[in-house]
Amino acid sequence: MTDLAMRPLGRAAHKASVESASPAIVARLQEVLGRDVVAIITGKTPRQVSRWISGDATPPLGEQRLLRDTFQVVELLAEVDPDEVVRAWFIGMNPQLEDAAPAEVIAEGRVRDVMAAARAFVNAG
Repeated sequence: MTDLAMRPLGRAAHKASVESASPAIVARLQEVLGRDVVAIITGKTPRQVSRWISGDATPPLGEQRLLRDTFQVVELLAEVDPDEVVRAWFIGMNPQLEDAAPAEVIAEGRVRDVMAAARAFVNAG
């Protein structure tokens, strides 16, 4: 099987994305990507991201889905590369995304395109 989604690596990232609580997901995204990048992805302020982490506020359903999807991509990449590489991958130009940064593409609502690019990156080794 060459499809990453069927290998344990892809399943582990998916499992983590559905089992983790929302504040933990946002905290992990902030740890890897930084608060400002998480804010860009969600279209919210960095302060709002901090409120989600602290539990002072709960992300609306649309943002929860976006955060979980982003978390799944982060965890997929983090299983094979250090956090610094994952962050660079998210903010740098990506040829599979027409040279747009994955964080920007997710903010546009194209998380599936980003997941496909992440799988290609992981499979390329």
